[in-house]
Parts: sequence; C-alpha cells; structure tokens
Amino acid sequence: MFYLAENLKKYRIMKNLTQEDLADYLNITPQSVSKWERGETYPDITFLPALANIFETSIDLLIGMDTIRAKETRYNIHKKAHDYMKSNQLDSAEKVYRDALLIYPNKPGMILGLAEVLALKDEAIEAIELIEKGLSLSKNEKQKATMRAVLCFLYLKCGNKEKGIKLSLELPHTRESREVIYPLVSKEMSEDEISKEIRFLIFGE
Repeated sequence: MFYLAENLKKYRIMKNLTQEDLADYLNITPQSVSKWERGETYPDITFLPALANIFETSIDLLIGMDTIRAKETRYNIHKKAHDYMKSNQLDSAEKVYRDALLIYPNKPGMILGLAEVLALKDEAIEAIELIEKGLSLSKNEKQKATMRAVLCFLYLKCGNKEKGIKLSLELPHTRESREVIYPLVSKEMSEDEISKEIRFLIFGE
C-alpha cells in the first residue's frame, strides 16, 4: 500500500514506540506489526485512522500520498520540458527546468534535465557544470550513462578532446557504450554532427 510499510516504522520510531507498544495500542500481536513494517502484509483499512491518530499524522501522509504526489509532479515537469525540447522550443524547456530547480534544487533529474536543454542549445560550459554536478547526485544508472555520453561530446565542443576520449573509454556497453562513442569522439566532427549525436543520445532518434 504505497509507502505504508516504511512509514509505519518511521513514525513508530519517531514516537519512541516499540512494535510491542504499537501492538498493545491496537490489541494485536507484535508479529502483525513486524509483518506490516516488512511489507509482508498490510493492516486492515479500519486500522488506518487509529494508526494516524497514534502517530499524530494524517492517513494521506501515513500511506505516502505526499511522496506519490511529489513524484507525479516531477514526472509532469519532465514531460512538459521534453515536449518542448522535442518541438525545439528550447527556451520554454529551459524555463520549465530553471523554475523546477527553485523547488527541487538538489534533484539530479532536474539538474540533468536542464543540462540536456543547454546541451541542445550549444551552451556547453554550463551544461558540463550541471552534468558533472548531477552525475555526483544521481543513482539512476541509465540516466548517468546517457549523460556521460553527452558529456563526451560537450567536452569536444569546448575543445577538450582528450577529456572526451578519456571519458568515452569509461562508458558502459550500451547505446552510450565506448564501442559507439569512442570512434565518434576520436574522429573530426562538425558542430552539426556533434549536435546531432547529442540529440540522438537525449531523444534516441
């Protein structure tokens, strides 16, 4: 039930309650509470008001609706920005991400999203700074692989071919692999060709 298992444990600990204490409040066994917190079973829906009352929170927060809504909001931000990017409305996409970063300043997805837009706009220096920051925060391996590959070409744009080649040799064996990227960054490429490769990596087309 969404984030209920982890929230039950979090709120119980915040209230300095043991599983036995919570079980006593609800007239159930401690084993039931333990199973709830491990996500093996869920409490009957009739327990939710009592649990919210014990933890002095709302049912929405208890089941993690705040987290779900935040994820939906971030998803919609990315979708809006990518729709702008695909229709080449890059200034609008940039504004979406810059506004989002005021709310989510340390979200790697937002940082790297803005970097994508700037890469497409040929604003390579700021894009590199954002990618390097975003990569240090991101746990999304696919996202990181794509942005490392983009970074190879951004280094080329800034005249740092050696750095691009070095990074290309560290890439994983995927579309952004060293087998694909290394031959490209090693040869002479026009500005248009570099931009085309960046667009391909971001959009897959």
